[in-house]
Amino acid sequence: MAATDPAFRAVPRRAPCFLVWRVEQLVLVPVPRDQYGRFHRGDSYVVLHCGERGAPPSARVQHAPGPLETHIHFWLGSETSADEAGVAAYKTVELDELLGGGPVQHREIEGSESARFRAYFPAGLRILAGGAAAGLTHVGDKFEPALYAVKGRRHPVIRQLPAVSWEYVNDGDVFVLDAREAVFVWTGKQANPMEKIQAARLAQSLKGEHGGGEVVIVESGQEGDLSPAERALFGRLLPLKDRHVQPAAAADSDERHERRRVEHLRLYRCSDHDGSLMVMEVKSGPLLQSDLDSNDSFIVDNGEQGIWVWVGKRASHKERAEAMRNAQGFIKKKGYAPSTAVTRVIDGGEPSEFKTLFKSWRDRHAAVGLGKTAVSGKLAPPIQTSFDAATLHENRALAAQTQMLDDGSGEKEVWRVHELELTPVERAEHGTFLDGDCYLVLYRYRAGGAARQVLYYWLGGRASQLERGQAALKTVELDDRLGGRPVQVRVVQGREPPHFMVLFGGRLVVLTGSGGAPSSAGPRLLQVRGAAQGGTRAVQVPLAAASLNSGDCFVLHEGVRASVWCGRGATGDERESAKKLAGELCAEPSVMYEGQEPASFWATLGGRAPYAGERPASSEQPAHPPRLFHCSDAGGRFSVGEVVSFEQADLVPQDVMLLDAWDAVFIWIGAESNATERRQAEHTALEYLRTDPAGRGTDTPIITVHQGAEPPTFTGFFGPWSDELWRTQPDWETVRRGLAAENGGLGRVSPEAAAETLPVYAFSQLNVKEAALLPRDVDPAVKERYLSPAEFRDVFGMTLESFSALPGWKRQQLKKKVGLF
Repeated sequence: MAATDPAFRAVPRRAPCFLVWRVEQLVLVPVPRDQYGRFHRGDSYVVLHCGERGAPPSARVQHAPGPLETHIHFWLGSETSADEAGVAAYKTVELDELLGGGPVQHREIEGSESARFRAYFPAGLRILAGGAAAGLTHVGDKFEPALYAVKGRRHPVIRQLPAVSWEYVNDGDVFVLDAREAVFVWTGKQANPMEKIQAARLAQSLKGEHGGGEVVIVESGQEGDLSPAERALFGRLLPLKDRHVQPAAAADSDERHERRRVEHLRLYRCSDHDGSLMVMEVKSGPLLQSDLDSNDSFIVDNGEQGIWVWVGKRASHKERAEAMRNAQGFIKKKGYAPSTAVTRVIDGGEPSEFKTLFKSWRDRHAAVGLGKTAVSGKLAPPIQTSFDAATLHENRALAAQTQMLDDGSGEKEVWRVHELELTPVERAEHGTFLDGDCYLVLYRYRAGGAARQVLYYWLGGRASQLERGQAALKTVELDDRLGGRPVQVRVVQGREPPHFMVLFGGRLVVLTGSGGAPSSAGPRLLQVRGAAQGGTRAVQVPLAAASLNSGDCFVLHEGVRASVWCGRGATGDERESAKKLAGELCAEPSVMYEGQEPASFWATLGGRAPYAGERPASSEQPAHPPRLFHCSDAGGRFSVGEVVSFEQADLVPQDVMLLDAWDAVFIWIGAESNATERRQAEHTALEYLRTDPAGRGTDTPIITVHQGAEPPTFTGFFGPWSDELWRTQPDWETVRRGLAAENGGLGRVSPEAAAETLPVYAFSQLNVKEAALLPRDVDPAVKERYLSPAEFRDVFGMTLESFSALPGWKRQQLKKKVGLF
């Protein structure tokens, strides 16, 4: 057995750890912990992370009570040598073997780092010039001014630019100019707050490294507001006469990795049975777990979104050792970009990101069958309705698991949508829907002493696209009238969530018809079936024997008579529900069992005919871990990127987030998100479901929640949750005021002074939703600054200085309230 590299002696066995090494003179050298997060583009690195499975990636090592998941990354700078890159790749394999061959391996390329890798460095990933061979910059008398670009929202990446020049500057990002005597933070007009805060932290760090100097804030277009001394220093490095700033759209999008499409997925088998490696295409998506064979290795080709290499437990040592090299050869052969992500996973140790590429995935240790949740070997139990709101709001995890807000005992109003009008539905008709219509259901309840609201909009299976669009429009209008606080839930017929069912006693009746009228007054046949998550649905089906099914119950309603037909495989809950429904239709319904039907029954159905037998016993669905996606239109292009192993802090107030909880998809609306992101959110959720490898379809419930009004069915997926989080997080204005106070006010222009340099417009000119309707010289993001001091006090009830001192979320809330959002 080969000797262990001395660099790996610090690696613990079966314990959480986070370690970084750099290749220096073709040898791995540990990186000091205070240098973690700094990578030189002339070098190659190896990064080891071992933490609790499912926990957010973090460099902070702590005891992990659950199973561990190990990831090894080798990072290649854009200027690293081939020899150094080879050492990093080889040492990754060596470390993998030392750890038993089970870790997930990742190849990281400068500029295309994975979300998981960037998440290790919450203070930002800093990409610096030079390398170990050339020595470090900023040492002693060799200081050279440097320009850094700060880009990204949750985990910004800081890159030292090749030169100090305006040609690299754009209005979509933040740039830090290190002049030693002063560190300038230049903020683009469309830069996001997280970039600004991260840039300020970088400036403070550089100031500390110099042992002095000042931090100066410079806003794009306001370079002339600097003091003469500051302007002279800034202009010496970035001459104002040469100023040329690219628009934000010219910059790369903050999130370049869009949601992959199912049609891009392809599976290839890698085998060396005859002594030479062969790569053969197996199929294109959707992919099944059973497509993988533990005797071989496979490549999952997700195009430019990344290549995955899966190594079977009984694959040869050669296949295991050369997996990453073979994947890189595959990328080259396919003509993909050299920066395409490559990840190797081991049979039985697949991370959640890999499992989601398959239509379904069951871990080997997971239970098979229904176990204790079975009812008559077939259906889930009835909906649990004994939870009150207080219990569920205190136990968020339980609320998330059951998708229940309360027991449904609150107040509800139901409307039918007809020609852009809402027609109230009589209380006696609550729970009965027509499949050609759309409905709105407003539910009010109390929890924690506060009034809460949920707004469901139900879409009939035969409703037209026009009617569905009208229902969505009326939902938005009603939501606006209610102050934008209700949780919005899109419900498609047949996919009603548990809480919606509970509102109507756990039973829904869906009749054929539209315009508020059933299609026929004659005999009706209703199929009664248990819902997947509990409760029962009674749905009208064609009046024919072929509609029967041995696995269900049916109610035949003929004027003043009703009869219940019970299939051999129907559950007790379905029989009881069918009897109850028939009892509401007539005083004394008759009950018959399959095989005991009278002739009159067949006559009403138009005669005997073959029908389906008992439906097969359903099996327990494999567990699907929740997934979080970040939606943004930074840089002028709407994009979506996944957040790996998320927590509450990953919810960005400036954006819209998508939470996939499998049985439902949540849209989280940040308080400071813009209209484009909010408008695109539902379309993105539908497209996400349409392209899902699991084939769920677009009928999955879509739930819209607003920042600050999250229900426990949402917050329960985030572990520890604090309602005060966003109130205690510093925003850009707070950080800027702190810098100004610490640095003697340098680069700080008061809001009043800034307002004096701007044109003044009346509130009526600024109170428009479309930016194109604003005066040409008005920045839509800060419309309030163009009001006169007197009108500002009339509109907001405070001065601009007091307004600017408020937290960002509060300012956005007030702007929305007065109509300047």
